[in-house]
Amino acid sequence: MMSKTILGFDFGTKSIGVAVGQEITGSAQPLLSLKANDGVPDWNLIEALLQEWQPDMVVVGLPLNMDGTEQEMTQRARKFANRIHGRFGVAVATQDERLTTTDAKARLFELGGFKALGKSKVDAVSAVLIIESFFENQY
Repeated sequence: MMSKTILGFDFGTKSIGVAVGQEITGSAQPLLSLKANDGVPDWNLIEALLQEWQPDMVVVGLPLNMDGTEQEMTQRARKFANRIHGRFGVAVATQDERLTTTDAKARLFELGGFKALGKSKVDAVSAVLIIESFFENQY
């Protein structure tokens, strides 16, 4: 069985966290955070990431309200996911990310205390958690 490579995105209007995961290990590592201008990334950077990692699938976190209902950011994240699929033809899935930012902060704090809590790191670790929860929900 071939292991799938997954690129995960934690969509935000100012910053988009990116991580890469391997299905075989069920784990992921943070890559970077891309600057976004009102939710619009530099598509050339996303294309470069796709070329570098050649993912089998892209997973975009969907920010839902705690009760599971959608909010404006949910629609924007979904649109971002659709654009990646439309522009690059890669398979795209979305993943509920209700707790990922909180979890990311907790995980970074364990790793390095307050110094570790830079916004860009939080976004990238959130993308890791999106990939990991996606893997957990596959099986």
